Amino acid sequence: MSVHNNDDDLRSRLSPMQWHVTRENGTEPPFANEYWNTAEDGLYLDIISGELLFTSDDKFQSSCGWPSFTRPARESAVLEKTDYSHNMQRTEVRASRSDSHLGHVFDDGPLPGGLRYCINSAALRFVPASRSVAYLAAGCFWGTEAYFRALAGVLDVTAGYMGGTVEAPTYEQVCSGTTGHAETVRVRFDPERISYRDILRHFFRMHDPTSLDRQGGDVGTQYRSAIFCVDDGQREVSTNLVRELESAGRYADPVVTEIARSAVFYPAEGYHQRYLEQHPGGYCHVNLSLANRPLD
Repeated sequence: MSVHNNDDDLRSRLSPMQWHVTRENGTEPPFANEYWNTAEDGLYLDIISGELLFTSDDKFQSSCGWPSFTRPARESAVLEKTDYSHNMQRTEVRASRSDSHLGHVFDDGPLPGGLRYCINSAALRFVPASRSVAYLAAGCFWGTEAYFRALAGVLDVTAGYMGGTVEAPTYEQVCSGTTGHAETVRVRFDPERISYRDILRHFFRMHDPTSLDRQGGDVGTQYRSAIFCVDDGQREVSTNLVRELESAGRYADPVVTEIARSAVFYPAEGYHQRYLEQHPGGYCHVNLSLANRPLD
């Protein structure tokens, strides 16, 4: 679905360079743009629509002077078309939803893909991971993923594993309870639309944080309640919220949610992603209708 903004509205929102790049297919100067040398973890969003376009996981340092990525966050996030301007034949990259010009893609990138998405900073809005990524464990990740995917402001949710000692564990290994991992979801969100604190408020509403190593019919340390914080700021927000909930008498029993530092996140196997969309009758311990209700 595309985003249509009238010219007057966009001109009031965008800087002259942002307008030139996104609406006039312009190019900003190399080495004199905001993100060409940015190495911080985070998300790169469409400056117009706010959709997730690229992530720091796929960014690499190139000598071209513009932000360079090996791939978009999702194939559907961008469109590619042949560009014959300036007496050259190149492959232009545009944002799918806003139809903004982003840059071009070349075949001189690092292996294994070999692609370099050369993108104008002016077409992007960077959000650090501390403000745009949450790692949450709340029992079986099928329902947890579906719940957070339904929230306005959430850009992407991935089911996976975190908190254990085995590198790149399989689902069967995690289910054995011997790897120390918890079934975890990585929630990527736009902090201009939903805050980290509200992400956590949903987290505490959609599962039972007083149940030790169990949610619904699932039992084991892999189903524990946990918040994996990317920095001290997230830890402080998490700790303070638990204190607020307990002080307010929200639960009859103590909250047992583990609050720990984030570690390596391993995405789960493909068949676990969007599982309940593929299997509408699949097991789910979560009341998904709560995602559509305002927070109290």
